Amino acid sequence: MYKTALRGRLVIFIDGNNLFHAARSVGVEIDYAKLLDILRGQDTLLRAFFYTGVDQNAERQQGFLLWMRRNGYRVVEKELKTFPDGTKKANLDVEIAVDMLSLADRYDTAILVSGDEDFAYAVDKVAYKGVRVEIAGFRSNTSPRLIDVADRFIELDSLIPEICKTERSYSLSPTTGQFPAVSPNVRRDWPGDRTTQPLSEDMSALFKDPE
Repeated sequence: MYKTALRGRLVIFIDGNNLFHAARSVGVEIDYAKLLDILRGQDTLLRAFFYTGVDQNAERQQGFLLWMRRNGYRVVEKELKTFPDGTKKANLDVEIAVDMLSLADRYDTAILVSGDEDFAYAVDKVAYKGVRVEIAGFRSNTSPRLIDVADRFIELDSLIPEICKTERSYSLSPTTGQFPAVSPNVRRDWPGDRTTQPLSEDMSALFKDPE
């Protein structure tokens, strides 16, 4: 069971592409509603940012992002850029780093969900502002340098049963064609519902490997 300390005002920054591929490498499909509940614990969540590249013409991608917005996430998106070699990608490292630094006087603790070593410098600078910074990720996909500059490393490997989707919880209803609502005992103090948990192919389309 994941235990939280008294962390005060909390802001979560999720590197969507990095998390998706890290989870896939260990054979896990993330339940984003569960992930948010686990990471926030009993602390006051100010914002949970989810950063991702998007293709505005991909309907499934837009459906996934709509679900995220309705379930506690503030989505920060950037149009995918096509390079001369045919590769499509959108790098949001700058946006994540800038938001972490510019908002540092508004929160007490930041949780960065990413394993990218490029964030080590930004994490160090945020820490110098007197903010606690925690890193969440799968150990095999998280840079040791990033772990070293953080105040705490939340190893998602140990939380897999608590953050992954379960077939029973997210089976489509034969009558409504939708996913059933989660238990009312699940803590929720943001608007929206959880009845349209995105399908795995929706996320695969969003975070597909470079072509």
